[in-house]
Amino acid sequence: MSMAGNLRKVTSFGRAGGLRKVARLARRRPRVDLSHPARSPLGSSVVNCVAYKEGLRVPAGSDVVDAVERVRKSRDGFVWLGLHEPTDREFAGIAELFDLHPLAVEDAVEAHQRPKLERYGETLFAVFKTVCYVEHEELTATSEVVDTGEIMVFVGQDFVITVRHGRHGSLGPLREELESAPQQLAKGPAAVLHAIADHVVDDYLVVTDAMQEDIDQVETAVFADNGARIDPGRIYQLKRELLELKRAVVPLGRPLEELATRPIRVVDPEIQAYFRDVSDHLLRAKEQIAAFDELLNSILQAHLAQVTVAQNEDMRKITAWAAVIAVPTMVCGVYGMNFDHMPELHWRYGYGLIIGVISVACLVLYRGFRRNGWL
Repeated sequence: MSMAGNLRKVTSFGRAGGLRKVARLARRRPRVDLSHPARSPLGSSVVNCVAYKEGLRVPAGSDVVDAVERVRKSRDGFVWLGLHEPTDREFAGIAELFDLHPLAVEDAVEAHQRPKLERYGETLFAVFKTVCYVEHEELTATSEVVDTGEIMVFVGQDFVITVRHGRHGSLGPLREELESAPQQLAKGPAAVLHAIADHVVDDYLVVTDAMQEDIDQVETAVFADNGARIDPGRIYQLKRELLELKRAVVPLGRPLEELATRPIRVVDPEIQAYFRDVSDHLLRAKEQIAAFDELLNSILQAHLAQVTVAQNEDMRKITAWAAVIAVPTMVCGVYGMNFDHMPELHWRYGYGLIIGVISVACLVLYRGFRRNGWL
């Protein structure tokens, strides 16, 4: 039976006896940390569950329920439970165990939420949009540049629950980094919330730096002197991907401001200073995105202006050649009329003279248009 299946049994057992029975069932299957990118999923939404005391990992061998029971009995430390795309049934037991609000549970399971911070009693519920730069050999009108996901975080006095949606945003390396700094982890669940926020915002900066290279390539192609015309779909696609990034970054400003300035019971005042630093990094990402948006608008307008200029040049060339061709057309049209009394019709040198006049007139027009840049 999977660990997630064991957790669902919490709803049908009593608090004390039920917890111990679920713990015995869960021990039959060893816990595997699926958050590490080198490990393969085993079909369970439970990625990892670790109890921490004074910033140090409690010795392994306990499952979710055992870890919670141990922390609550000692009234010291906290539990960090990580999940990946849980279903309603898989999350039901966890919601019951940690007394999570139904609205927050629904948001965590359904995903597709905008970044936000909500308080339900003594529990904080935060939503972060994760982003990842999609590598591509050449930017086209259909290239995917930004891939998004979500991380939902429940923070209580003695627990942190992370729910991840998407193909990226693994928290395994982040957990290892935090465990290497026990003095920071000892500050409680709020330290984990800060680390996740900092990790997400740092990814924003990585993606914006990568998008800078794509924008530079498009800008270079637009103003290239080789005469080749860039596909406007590339610019438009880059704007669409930038909009996707903007939807992830911009709404996060207000939640970070609340975490950095407003008193929250589960967030230690010392941790709020760290959130201010994350807010500064987010501001940099927002400024870069705004600058990219304006730059892409300018590039698109410049491209459209170039297309208009090219069309005007083509129209001038067509008009100039039409004027040159109009001379022989007019002369031949006059002498093509079948009148009986046209004196030049029976003149011996008439043909040569007309050809000469046409040639001289066409040459004068051609040189005039050429001198004025129409041809």
